[in-house]
Amino acid sequence: MLSRSAQGLYWMSRYLERAAHLCRLLELQVEALVDRPASMIHFGWRRIYASQDRRPPFEDDAGLDESDDFTLADAYTLAGDLTFERSNPESIRNCLAAGRENARQMRHCISAEMWTCLNLAWLRVRDLDIEDIWKVSPESFYARTRRDIDTFVGVAEATMYRGEGWRFMQIGRFIERAQRVTTVLLAQLATGKRMPDTDPNAGLETGPETGWVALLRTWQAFDAYRQRYSVEVRPDQALDLLVADPLLPGSLARSLETLVRELAAIGPSPNAGAGAAVERLAGRLCALIRYEWPDHPDRPALLAEARAHCLHLHDLVSAAYIDYDPGEAPVR
Repeated sequence: MLSRSAQGLYWMSRYLERAAHLCRLLELQVEALVDRPASMIHFGWRRIYASQDRRPPFEDDAGLDESDDFTLADAYTLAGDLTFERSNPESIRNCLAAGRENARQMRHCISAEMWTCLNLAWLRVRDLDIEDIWKVSPESFYARTRRDIDTFVGVAEATMYRGEGWRFMQIGRFIERAQRVTTVLLAQLATGKRMPDTDPNAGLETGPETGWVALLRTWQAFDAYRQRYSVEVRPDQALDLLVADPLLPGSLARSLETLVRELAAIGPSPNAGAGAAVERLAGRLCALIRYEWPDHPDRPALLAEARAHCLHLHDLVSAAYIDYDPGEAPVR
C-alpha cells in the first residue's frame, strides 16, 4: 500500500491507544479523590506526569500542595491539563483529534462503520472543557471515552479487511502499548522512591503499594493477579505479571509477541535493510523479556533498555515502511 496510507493508519492506531491508556489512568486517579489520603493522590499525579515526561502546570513540584485543602483544586487543574489542554500534544482531546484526522484522511482504507464510530466519539468530546465534566462526574467521562475507543477497536476487528492496512494498525497499536507499559512502570518505580516510608502494618491502602493496585486495574489485570497469586498485592509479582506474562492482553510480553507476528505477516519492506533490522530488534525485545527478565538482577535497568528499544523500533518501522527512498524500493 502507499506509504502515506500506512503512515495514516499507523498513527491513527497509536493516537487512539494513547488516549485510551490516559483515560484509564485518569479514571482511576479521579476515583481516588474520594477516599485516598492527599499523599497518595499526589503520588498518582506525579506518576502520570512522569510517564508523559511532562511537568505539571506549576512552577515546580513544590506547587503540588499535599494538604487535603488543596487536593481537589490541584486535581481540577491537573485533570484539565491532561484532558483538554490544547498546548499539551498528549492530552486526551488532542490524541482523539489526531486519531480522527488520520482516520478522515484514510477513509478509503477503513470501513464505514469504523469512521462513524470514531467520528461520533470525537463529536462528543470536541466542545467540552474541564468545567463541563468536573461538575458532574469526571470518572464517567473517562470511562465513556475509553469505552468509545474500545468500541472502535471492536468494530475494526469485526469489519476491517485483513490486508496491509490492518497490519499497520496493529503494529501502531502494539508499539504504542509496549512504550506505554515500559514508560508507566519506570515512572512508578521512580516515583515510588520519593514516597516517605510508611508503617508496614498500615496495609496496602496507605502505602506506595497502592500504586501497583491502580496499575493492575489500568491494564485490567487485577482479577488475573488474584487468580495467579493472591488478594495481597506484592510489587514484584505485579511487575512480573505486567511485564512477562504472555497470557495477559496488556502485558509487555504479549504486545511484543503480537508485534513480531504482525511484522512477519506484513511482508518484505521496500527498504530491505531497515525491514530486516525491525524484525531483528522486535525478536531481540521478545527474547529480552522472555529469557533475561526472570533472573535479571536490575529490573529497572532492563525496563529502561526495553523502553529504549521500543522507541528505536518506531524509528525503524518508519524507515522500513514510511520514510524510505522510493528509488531504492524493489520493482514488483
